[in-house]
Amino acid sequence: MKKIYTLIASCAAIISIASCDLNLTPVGSMSYDPENLIQYQSDIDGFEAGVVAQLRGFGYGVYYRTSDLMMDYFNALTDYGNNGGSVHRTDDQFSATEYDTEDNWSGAYVAIRHFNVAIQGCLSVPAEFKTKAALTRGEGYFGRAMAYLHLVRHFAKPYGPNSNTDLGVPIVLVYDQNEKPARNTVAEVYTQIKADLDSAAILLAGVEGSARAQRPTIDAVNALYARYYIDIKDYNNAAASAMKVINSGKYALASTPDEMEAEYVNDEGTEPIIQWFGSQSEGGYMSESYYAGMNNYEGYGYCYRPYYIPNAKLVDSYDANDLRLAQWFSKDEYYTNVEGNYYKGDFYVFKKYSGNPALSTSAIPSTRQLRKPLLIGEMYLIAAEGYLGAGNANAAAEQLHALQSARGANLTTATADNIHKEWYKETVGEGLRMSCLKRWGEGYNGRPGQPGAAGLIMTGQFYDAKNFPASDTHFLYPIPTHEMQVNPNLIQNEGYASVEE
Repeated sequence: MKKIYTLIASCAAIISIASCDLNLTPVGSMSYDPENLIQYQSDIDGFEAGVVAQLRGFGYGVYYRTSDLMMDYFNALTDYGNNGGSVHRTDDQFSATEYDTEDNWSGAYVAIRHFNVAIQGCLSVPAEFKTKAALTRGEGYFGRAMAYLHLVRHFAKPYGPNSNTDLGVPIVLVYDQNEKPARNTVAEVYTQIKADLDSAAILLAGVEGSARAQRPTIDAVNALYARYYIDIKDYNNAAASAMKVINSGKYALASTPDEMEAEYVNDEGTEPIIQWFGSQSEGGYMSESYYAGMNNYEGYGYCYRPYYIPNAKLVDSYDANDLRLAQWFSKDEYYTNVEGNYYKGDFYVFKKYSGNPALSTSAIPSTRQLRKPLLIGEMYLIAAEGYLGAGNANAAAEQLHALQSARGANLTTATADNIHKEWYKETVGEGLRMSCLKRWGEGYNGRPGQPGAAGLIMTGQFYDAKNFPASDTHFLYPIPTHEMQVNPNLIQNEGYASVEE
């Protein structure tokens, strides 16, 4: 697995002159011959390692946290230090120079650049490498589909009647430093995502899935198909794709406290369709300290020191016996330090990513967890939403109840509202709330604080009283100012200045 950290020398040379910020139009020029990039075993090994490294790095952290902080999940504590502040508030300080949204753009396009080079380079290889090159190309297509799905969900309007004219994101399929691409339409981006998934499905057809797989598999491709189809409201295919993964029988929802701990603490569960490799010595894990970061304080021991805590709406959405409430939230396990004062039993902290002890270098929980970009819980939700959208309420109820029963939640009727509520509860911290609300044409009004946290959270128009209607322009991230400056063919999203003054 150490190869994951090594990009091949030829690929590194191609991109070495490109600044991290100049993802579409880097300064300088260097030509390369994609037909002769792979000549030796080390070349093909390096390409495969590079693709997986990009896949593993693109997820969680800023890619998930940014949209969740914008939505109706969390309250900023009074000493949050403005960490994530502008995206949480989306006030007049939120602009096209916002680092978190810039990273969502740049991270995706850096990954796409690597996938493009790998897809091209693996087309022309010596005969002995063709089988492995085909798998690497399949992984590249899978990664490119995932990256473009992330981009179009966050920087463009949702798929709908105007998708043939609504601006999406630039489609870049061939590495070219000098290209200054314009934005393609939303429809064109989704067409490209489908084309990449079709290619991945062919090339990865023989790669069987398994729980916690460390490489893209055919089950992972089907899971990404499910996301694609639910976005374009092809409900029959969304449900069918999700059910392919569910009916494989390889992924089981955690349904006991021990299974929840195995899944969400020790990274040894049966829910991940993919779980990227990581270790204490080699890294590769995520570390989400915004919610459940901890320190050791004299007289109090290990204490939470979060920037954000869950709001009352989120906490109250769970039934008393819901396993998710017990596993993902903590009220009296440790003290919580807010401005040097210590609280226990007053309010909940969000600890879905409290940390796998095997990844920590000390006894203090570290928030280090292995990355799990696709989980089986989401497939049950897509299946339920898909079946209901296709007019099959009984099948929708069956999948909704399967998820609720496993989690120890009360069963509800399969209405759109109840399925939406289950999305809210199940995928907190997974960066999916924003795309769901956009797909449904919904917003939110208010982020009420937990009663026991009164006086400890930021309050006012942009905090606990935040109103975020479905028409809010912030449902679209701004195109980063730097990209606008170096690429005159880009058009800024409505509501943002084209060039920061």
